[in-house]
Amino acid sequence: MQLPLFHRSGSIVFLDDDLDYLDMLGMVLPTHLQVELYMRPTTFLERMREEPARWEADAALHLQMIERWRNGHHLLPQLLRYWANNPARYQLVQTCVVDYAMPGTDGLKVLNTLLDWPGSRMLLTGQADEQIAIQAFNGGLIDQFIPKQATDIAGRLLGALAKRSNTPHPRLNTLWRAVLQPAQQSMLQVPSVTRALRRLTQTRWVEYVVLGEPFGLLGLDTDGRCQWLQLEPTGSLNEPAELAGTAGLGLDVVHAVQAGRLLPAVELHQQLGLRGPIRTAPAFVVDDEGLLTGALFDLSASDLPQPLYAYRNFLEMQGSRSVQDA
Repeated sequence: MQLPLFHRSGSIVFLDDDLDYLDMLGMVLPTHLQVELYMRPTTFLERMREEPARWEADAALHLQMIERWRNGHHLLPQLLRYWANNPARYQLVQTCVVDYAMPGTDGLKVLNTLLDWPGSRMLLTGQADEQIAIQAFNGGLIDQFIPKQATDIAGRLLGALAKRSNTPHPRLNTLWRAVLQPAQQSMLQVPSVTRALRRLTQTRWVEYVVLGEPFGLLGLDTDGRCQWLQLEPTGSLNEPAELAGTAGLGLDVVHAVQAGRLLPAVELHQQLGLRGPIRTAPAFVVDDEGLLTGALFDLSASDLPQPLYAYRNFLEMQGSRSVQDA
């Protein structure tokens, strides 16, 4: 199990010719999910027509940030500007959930038209379609299938959507892996570290990025509040302690950092040009094995280069859920 190095919420698009079924999904799926409902394959495909180009344009912005980082520009302020200036990123379709049996076509044929779209494909099946779905899954045509007649269909669907959401996106993961040092990559692959960071990110943020300079995660919650989770290898706390001393934080702070009680946000201050004394925050052991020490720093609106558009505002702009082409 890997930790996604870049994660954000995105749209989930359903296609099913059963209006009642779509209405049910619209009611039972949690309101924090961006859900779109379609009855007709033509309307669904029209919605998806520009998605490959939109994904490509977004990936180009990521690549641009990383190239600028290679040329000496800090990533933290770049990411904050990316979040401020690209609210449409939440509209990118991350998962399509398509019914197999539809008049005049089937879900596999519809999904097979999305050749260049890089999201997750899920198939809803009836009892008679299960073998077809198994073959499609084994052939890599779909990422998952769910029987429509399952007793707890809402629970099964939510579990599947959560799994897909927390699966690293191959291209974005490859891009952001470049900003990490080999030792950092190895640390993030330790199962106890992966589990701990998954728990933390899933309960706090709708979007985050893992960085290497400084080492940590920049996260954004539903209300647009930003946090920096600083990470330090527990066996190397002398390094941030020395940094704290160099920044003039005093011996008591230096000793507290060495003991794993505090972490200083020296590099955060440097990259964002934060005013005032260097901030410190209580340190905590991140994982069960004690390999990583972390500290959370809240970033206020005045700390940011530009105001951030909240995911909650994006959801409110979408209005109430309804079938698009009923």
